[in-house]
Amino acid sequence: MQNFPKIGLPAMVLGFILIISISKSSINIGYGEAGVLFRTFGGGVVTDTPPLGEGFHIIAPWNRVYIYNVKQQEFFEGNMQVLSSNGLEISLDVSVLYQPKYEELGLLHQTKGEDYVNIVLIPQIRAVARSVVGRYTPEQLYSTKRDAIQNEIFEETLKNVEEQHIQVNAVLVRDVTLPVAIKEAIERKLRQEQEALEYEFRLAKAKQEAERQRIDAEGKATANRILSASLTDKILQEKGIEATLKLSESPNSKVIVIGSGETGMPIILGNQ
Repeated sequence: MQNFPKIGLPAMVLGFILIISISKSSINIGYGEAGVLFRTFGGGVVTDTPPLGEGFHIIAPWNRVYIYNVKQQEFFEGNMQVLSSNGLEISLDVSVLYQPKYEELGLLHQTKGEDYVNIVLIPQIRAVARSVVGRYTPEQLYSTKRDAIQNEIFEETLKNVEEQHIQVNAVLVRDVTLPVAIKEAIERKLRQEQEALEYEFRLAKAKQEAERQRIDAEGKATANRILSASLTDKILQEKGIEATLKLSESPNSKVIVIGSGETGMPIILGNQ
């Protein structure tokens, strides 16, 4: 019993050291994360093998693991001041959807570090946005070219960061803000253009209706001329005789005077 404290104290110290070693030798990586292993005595950042995936891992207690979020993420760059092609100041709100390239996570950590968004992405977006917007006028930015601007910023950013171990999935231009006076002038011009298009449409419609009426009138006139040319005296007399015969067969009382008309046609006298 007297030797128990002497034996127990080293055992307790050894157990404490063992617990600390185990805690430093294990790491749990959460969902949507990956770990970059740093070997303190074995060459530093591991870049030649894939990063540590989700779950529990045992490592040497003298090594370290840097954990990265490898899910798609978004950063928002608001009120970014850029210049249009004619030197007017434009304000852009831009969102970037990105994530680190999983297989290249070790290289990203080695070359850029954990602050890679501020080191790479934000400066690239600012530079590319200024370059792209500088090709367009305020009117194009406000109306017809926003999708083109968004696509150009995305494509140029993608090209610039492709070799920097970052995957850019999309660039979204959330808003384009012009100086108030410029915006009002553009809106007035667009309204005037819309009114002019509407007036041209009404004119074209009126011309089409006038042309339809002209063609209809010409058709009727042609039909009347053909009909008039075909109605000779003999045809009219024949039609009159046919009508007289039909009337004579009617049960109603009547008097038919043959050859008494100016053209020799019968005159029919009678009542119902």
